[in-house]
Amino acid sequence: MAGHHAAPTQPLSGTEWRAVAQLAPYLWEYRGRVALALVFLVTAKLANVGVPLVMKDVVDRLDARAAVLVVPAALLAIYGMLRFSTTLFAELRDVVFVRVTQRAIRRVALGVFRHLHALSLRFHLERQTGGMTRDIERGTRGIATLLSYLLFSIIPVILEFALVAAVLLRKFDWRFAAVTFGAVAIYLTFTVLVTEWRMDIRRRVNELDSRANTRAIDSLLNYETVKYFGNEEFEARRYDDNLMKYESASVRNEASLGLLNVGQSLIIAVAVTLLMVFTAQGVARKAFSIGDLVLVNGLLIQLYIPLNFLGMVYREVKQALIDMDRMFRLLAVHREVEDRPGAVDVSPGPATVEFRDVDFSYEPARRILHGVSFTIGAGERVAVVGHSGSGKSTLARLLYRFYDADADAGAILVNGVDLRDLRQASLRAAIGIVPQDTVLFNDTIRYNIHYGRPEAGEAEVVEAARAAHIHDFIASLPAGYESTVGERGLKLSGGEKQRVAIARALLKNPRILIFDEATSALDSKSEKTIQAELERIAVGRTTLVIAHRLSTVMDADRILVLSQGRIVERGTHRELLALGGEYARMWALQQQARQAEEVLEQAKAA
Repeated sequence: MAGHHAAPTQPLSGTEWRAVAQLAPYLWEYRGRVALALVFLVTAKLANVGVPLVMKDVVDRLDARAAVLVVPAALLAIYGMLRFSTTLFAELRDVVFVRVTQRAIRRVALGVFRHLHALSLRFHLERQTGGMTRDIERGTRGIATLLSYLLFSIIPVILEFALVAAVLLRKFDWRFAAVTFGAVAIYLTFTVLVTEWRMDIRRRVNELDSRANTRAIDSLLNYETVKYFGNEEFEARRYDDNLMKYESASVRNEASLGLLNVGQSLIIAVAVTLLMVFTAQGVARKAFSIGDLVLVNGLLIQLYIPLNFLGMVYREVKQALIDMDRMFRLLAVHREVEDRPGAVDVSPGPATVEFRDVDFSYEPARRILHGVSFTIGAGERVAVVGHSGSGKSTLARLLYRFYDADADAGAILVNGVDLRDLRQASLRAAIGIVPQDTVLFNDTIRYNIHYGRPEAGEAEVVEAARAAHIHDFIASLPAGYESTVGERGLKLSGGEKQRVAIARALLKNPRILIFDEATSALDSKSEKTIQAELERIAVGRTTLVIAHRLSTVMDADRILVLSQGRIVERGTHRELLALGGEYARMWALQQQARQAEEVLEQAKAA
């Protein structure tokens, strides 16, 4: 399936950093919480650096024979308090900041969700749902990673490094600071270089993860088709092929991570060993005390832990920026159909619909409609018939404004106003549709009917179900209206789904009705019943009927015959039969087929 592709594996460019700018408003909104969290952060780091300083005094005082019992006890109490304070203020920081993170995730995820619903039908026909949902999932997770690490990992490491460096410079000679600074510089350079190399591997892992997820969801959504052709093993092999590639990429990813960790540990180990050698020599020469040895060891351990963490932070921040960029690219997708500035609502009262010289093409090289013109007066019922692929359903999509007619090639008007000058929400609120292919939510029957007008009461839902002749069926189910319909309504038959769609449209109570092959999934008996009901509910409403079976549109006020995107005939049923053209030929063919079906049924009955 064409459409939503994985991001290319180019190096992280400056555009990915736009994520930080897009998150800034959420930080500013909770600036008080952010400031308090930073205060807790600084307090925790000061307590952390204070721990080895107090430990040095404890060790040195133990050497002094006086006050052996009193002074170390006080210092040990301070040591314990500092240890506890490090954890306490770190946790307080997280508690204060968690609302900022979660609110940012909620706002961004909601923004992406709304934007996806605002995109045109073209985007949604081309998308890969599994990969797209995985991109959104990773992107929202990336927000938490970025905010947490950027504020509470990188800043603390810089602060802790500065404090440790200050202590080393003040209490020891230049060699200690030189080795520390040198090790950190080499460590950071090594981390950046190896991480940049690893990013391509990580991107490949994510791409294959999205692809495998897309394959799995697509296969499960088409469960029936898989079963029809007995292709379970074929689907399993395709899925496993994606998983095998993902497995290989994941192994490379872990191996490269191991290389990075070993290199980082080697750099730190060499630096720590050198500094401990310097300190031990000083103790041997009586230049340093045993407490100084403990102090250097403690400081270096505290510096080593966040430095080791910094390598992971750098990787995760880079990955978070990439993941968020993929999600934000969805927000950058152009809205093909947008409300113009100053767009107005559909005027109240009965509605008229006019197609005026409309041209339309899904792709530039293949035009679907050619200069289509017709009018549906207020309360009129106009039918459009034609062979499959003639462009009938495209008329409904254009009237709903899922697409716009080709630029400078005609217009579609409701109550004399171009659709492009109407608010989409107002336009769609005025239209109800019973589509040919009814797709239901994986929820209850009540929910699916109620979806037509969520604010409707229980009695109105039941009345709509009665009007659609589905209430008795629903009442016969053990769970009644609370019965679930399954994924895409697979637990219901085609006719039952169609009746739910009719009930949903009835509940909406629109001024303009579209019946797009509304009875196509019903048997002959049910079709006649539902057809009579559709004709009843269409009275007083402006109605566009798209049909293949001509017997369902005989009573229409006007019938349009569409052929290869052009209206070739128009008139009433009688007028078109008398014309002896395309409509008359279609009628004759369908009558022959109907007579053949009746003969077959009689033969079966005999």
